[in-house]
Amino acid sequence: MPNRSNDELFQLIKSLEKSEKRNFKLFIKRMSGCDDLKIVQLFDALDKMEEYDEEFLLKKNKSIKKQQLSNMKAHLGRQILASLRLLKDDSSLEMTLNEQMAWARILYSKGLYLQSLKVLDKVKQLASSSNQNTSLLLALELEKKIELLHVTGSIRDRAEELSQEVLIINSRISLQNQLSNLALQLYGWYIKMGHVRDEKDITAVRLFFKTNLPQINENGLSFYEKMYLYQSYSWYNFILQDLPLFYRYTQKWVNLFIEEPKMQQVEPVLFVKAMHNLLSAHFDTNSFQKFDEVLNLFESFSKTKIAESTANIRIQVFMYLYTAKINKHFLEGTFSEGTEMVPYIEDKLREYKLHLDIHRMLVFYYKIACLYFGSGDNERAIDYLNKIIHQKSDLRTDLQCYARLLHLIAHYELGNYDLLEYLLKSVYRFMANMKNLSVVEEAIFSFLRKSFKLSPAKLLAAFKSLKEQLEKLENSSLETRSFMYLDIKSWLESKISNVPVQEIRKKLFRERK
Repeated sequence: MPNRSNDELFQLIKSLEKSEKRNFKLFIKRMSGCDDLKIVQLFDALDKMEEYDEEFLLKKNKSIKKQQLSNMKAHLGRQILASLRLLKDDSSLEMTLNEQMAWARILYSKGLYLQSLKVLDKVKQLASSSNQNTSLLLALELEKKIELLHVTGSIRDRAEELSQEVLIINSRISLQNQLSNLALQLYGWYIKMGHVRDEKDITAVRLFFKTNLPQINENGLSFYEKMYLYQSYSWYNFILQDLPLFYRYTQKWVNLFIEEPKMQQVEPVLFVKAMHNLLSAHFDTNSFQKFDEVLNLFESFSKTKIAESTANIRIQVFMYLYTAKINKHFLEGTFSEGTEMVPYIEDKLREYKLHLDIHRMLVFYYKIACLYFGSGDNERAIDYLNKIIHQKSDLRTDLQCYARLLHLIAHYELGNYDLLEYLLKSVYRFMANMKNLSVVEEAIFSFLRKSFKLSPAKLLAAFKSLKEQLEKLENSSLETRSFMYLDIKSWLESKISNVPVQEIRKKLFRERK
């Protein structure tokens, strides 16, 4: 079956906006070569396709020969990127710095050394004021080359100054790389494994963090060094399920951007990610008021020119803003109202299909399933849980486990007892193989196995007993994640009180507000 994700050129063309397609056509006409006019035909053919299908492409476009196709696609890809380069976004700091560095190198190659140095001064000022150490280092290296090979009339001590500046910037870049590597590796752990499952996991994560965290003085750090440090601590504490410390470092991460608002434009995606993590911290700790405050800040940012400036930022804003909006419905118990967003979210997921990774799709499916489960629509919940269960991926084994457990409970709610015996064994075996069985899950499985044979009176007592048992485990560090992924207590309370889950959540929200 044709798969649009298999062809990179097709992906590139499908990512273009109308203005970018129009600019490409104008750009290629100016080139006016015969071969270039032929690639316009290929461009149009690919643009009209819904899914990439090479056989169909060649059949409908007889002038394009199979043996030519590979070279034509490569040439077309280069020309599209060249046309996009001419549409440089002035708000892109990296592109501005790269362009000015290219000018400085051109002037240097022409022997215009003083003019090159003037451009380099502008690059250094802009890079320094925006914390762009790599660009600053490149500018210093070219300046060193000019000062080393040519008499420019610079002050006598400039050579020593340059050497010192390069040493300082190199040390900053080295530290920044160490911290960003640590943040990335911790994030990789979470994407693959989720939260710690046992004492062995805790020991491994703590040892890794301690071994790879450089010795530093936080007060002397630059913006990026602080940001990657706070990211590292955020992921470390989130993996360990230390929610108060997770909140503390996500707040520090957001505060960096509040204190240096210019960096919101330089690194908008990282600012969005910071707000997402802070919202997650408030959600996980049931901090309703603070959650609303940050969500309002996020919504305000989503309407700015920065948030609308590129497809990448728009996609990130959509993902994290609607994750937060779903979480708001969870906090307030308004599950039925939350399901009204699902058609819009589905449309956006289809629109951004080329750009969203499997992990993010799985998270959306799980949250949507939880909305439907909370609203009492167990059949729709099962539909979305099946999308996770049938996804062949080694990402987020924890999410795979809890999707199966919620799937089991949804079938229990529907009274599909003929399926439950098989599902109980299947889900238990899966979670055991994934080393994802905690005391909480063992208690749930034990209850479900016995519940089929109990009379209504004894079943009510069993629900109460399970609730009391789980309440004793709620503050255990290794059991926290079970309550984060599955609001089992609200479900039990709904069965005991004989009222819908969302009414239990609404009551809890009113009491805690």
